[in-house]
Amino acid sequence: MSVVGPRCHELRINDETKSWRIMYRTDGDAIVILAVFEKRTQATPSSVIAACRQRLAAYDELG
Repeated sequence: MSVVGPRCHELRINDETKSWRIMYRTDGDAIVILAVFEKRTQATPSSVIAACRQRLAAYDELG
């Protein structure tokens, strides 16, 4: 998911009744989980993308 940031990906999980997404970034020493949400539309909600970007910025400030 380059719209979120470099090395960011979306894992798709489908169960019997719902579709789930896990947004994450891979680093050399960690996998950073950014969001887990139920997918209800074709496009990823802009609020989820904004939250992921904010979480990445906060994480990067720590390291």
